[in-house]
Amino acid sequence: MSEFPARDEPLLSVRDLVTAFDTDDGQVVAVDGVSFDVEAGKTLGIVGESGCGKSVTAMSLMRLLPQPAGRILGGSARFQGEDLVTASEERMRSIRGAEIGMVFQEPMTALNPVHRIGKQIGEMLLLHEPLSKAEAWQRSIELLKLVGIPAPETRVGEYPHQLSGGMRQRVVIALALACNPKLVIADEPTTALDVTVQAQILDLLRSLQKRLGMSVIMITHDLGVIAEMCDEVVVMYAGRVAERGSVRDIFGNPQHLYTRGLLESIPRLDSPRKQELTTIPGAVPPLSEMPVGARFAPRSSHPEVTAYLESASFREERPVLVEFAPGHWVEDCRYVRAFEGEMTK
Repeated sequence: MSEFPARDEPLLSVRDLVTAFDTDDGQVVAVDGVSFDVEAGKTLGIVGESGCGKSVTAMSLMRLLPQPAGRILGGSARFQGEDLVTASEERMRSIRGAEIGMVFQEPMTALNPVHRIGKQIGEMLLLHEPLSKAEAWQRSIELLKLVGIPAPETRVGEYPHQLSGGMRQRVVIALALACNPKLVIADEPTTALDVTVQAQILDLLRSLQKRLGMSVIMITHDLGVIAEMCDEVVVMYAGRVAERGSVRDIFGNPQHLYTRGLLESIPRLDSPRKQELTTIPGAVPPLSEMPVGARFAPRSSHPEVTAYLESASFREERPVLVEFAPGHWVEDCRYVRAFEGEMTK
């Protein structure tokens, strides 16, 4: 498992988190030993292709895994010194919404279609704060105004289907911010929106973070969003952390072949016309067939990778994360590394 140096307690410290699901084919591990920190007032991006464990990581932190299939098998997630993994369900109900808010990727599934917007926001407020119904309704109007919804006095009495996709996402953000949480987890907050609305939502999140001083975990597959919004980045592949570091480290000096593959797949304005996009060969293995060794190795371009794939090391030894440079961590396996030479242990 990965090791991180001792330092002042961050707002959220996740260590060796393991989450699994019971399936017809047996138990499969979707999040396998994930570790990262979120500092107060900062934004951490979690990036990777679909199925890499980003959303499952978020749902594990919120203890919202589907039951009875999903469960946390190990690790810790210390939020302000308190372990979310071992906290009681009663305690988690008091944390969700009040101390940690979540912006879900599909607002139409996050919002109740048969209740007015004001009632849904008001329920959150009444659950966590000593307000009357009239005060909660007025506060709902203020929150809609905060997230930039026009005519909030009217919109507060409408149903989700009466709003556009961008407005619904703003309502979900208002719900997440209702009780002034210290941490907001945004799970693909712009996926279902057109490009113009995506930019508006990202600008909104950035301005609200600056205004309210909250920390953000931004989960996305879009490296452009990561570059624009985040201070630090976790690159996930097949349920594990492949690389972790600052935005400058990850974009300026990527050290994992998977990270480089993701960056090279981004279209560039200065590329020749009609040039084919760069792709990463191969595919992610099924969860039920994940190897113990470096999971990206079967897609690696290393000239000696075939011998590694046939070795006992690939079958039995899990690579750890090591510190390539201060604050820049990468999977310690020569067949998935982009660099040469020794690293700082």
